[in-house]
Amino acid sequence: MRTMRPSTIREILKVTAQPEIISFAGGLPAPELFPVAAVRAAADRVLTEQGPAALQYGPSEGVPALRQWIAEEMQARGIRARADDVLVTNGSQQVLDLVGKILLNPGDVVLTENPTYLAAIQAFQTLQARFVPVPTDAEGLIPEAVPELIRRHRPKFLYTIPTFQNPTGITLTPERRARLAQIAAQHGLPVIEDDPYGKLRYRGAEIPPIKHWDEADRVLYVSTFSKTIAPGLRLGWVLAPAEFFNQLLIVKQAADLHTSSFDQRVAHAYLTDNDQTAHLQTIRQAYGERFGIMDEALTAELPAGYTWTRPEGGMFLWVTGPRELDGLALLQRAVENKVAFVPGRDFFPGDAGANYLRLNYSNSTPERIREGVRRLGRLCRG
Repeated sequence: MRTMRPSTIREILKVTAQPEIISFAGGLPAPELFPVAAVRAAADRVLTEQGPAALQYGPSEGVPALRQWIAEEMQARGIRARADDVLVTNGSQQVLDLVGKILLNPGDVVLTENPTYLAAIQAFQTLQARFVPVPTDAEGLIPEAVPELIRRHRPKFLYTIPTFQNPTGITLTPERRARLAQIAAQHGLPVIEDDPYGKLRYRGAEIPPIKHWDEADRVLYVSTFSKTIAPGLRLGWVLAPAEFFNQLLIVKQAADLHTSSFDQRVAHAYLTDNDQTAHLQTIRQAYGERFGIMDEALTAELPAGYTWTRPEGGMFLWVTGPRELDGLALLQRAVENKVAFVPGRDFFPGDAGANYLRLNYSNSTPERIREGVRRLGRLCRG
């Protein structure tokens, strides 16, 4: 525990709960887009038709109907999947915890993008893992660098967010996905493919997950309903090869017995009773518009020396500032001026990242985006 550091995001959220602060910090979906009425109707139907079963203990693997829906959804995305391969979890974050428990001993190496998702760092840090970054560029991690890292460090697995990566927003190309799956097969390397944002594409062509190219069954595909329905349901899943499934199931049983039967049944009723394509299109359109507004505002407000990514989907963009920028010091000044973001250092396993900022655009209205970037730009100009 002495080696761990708290999540800056969770600490910032305590401050940004104040309504006068414009927050680009948390990875929060837009609450006004939550399908409240449809979820209420689904809950009513579940309680009316399945009340006793919905309120009873359930199978640790997950409610069968929801597992089947997830498998069919994966098949539609070009992945070989069976309901028996799906483990439903308390959000996708729980998968990271479970994977760490079955694969990591103290001192084991995890390959990651650099930067990477800070809560993944936290999950694997609890098991005293060591992190080795894979070189990346504007198209994501570079697969050709992986074999040498495998030879030198003997990692237990590679963790990656290939689509609209958190924090950068970068998307791994199809060619690199196929190559990474091939390398994983050749070296027997498990790959944890974390895909919470894949359905949030607002421009560009869809790209199949790495799991699509996974002929050797080395990829554990992880996703969630937090970004497409609502995070309050706390529903995620992992599509896991048989080699890992039973181990994940055992450690899940030890952790929580099972994920909420009621929430799973409500989610399934919602998914089958409503037009998911229309709902997703509403989200995509809103996030695309908000990204465009933030991009325009950053162009107008930030001084020379600042650049940022322009993702085709997801919820974040990544700002690179001058070398001398101290993102943590800037955050302290920003909060005093009623605007917040996440400084980049928390997304690096080491001590790098002082001159980076992660900005979330999904959770703010266009008016608040413009005003928040105006305040941030004023601070960056000194």
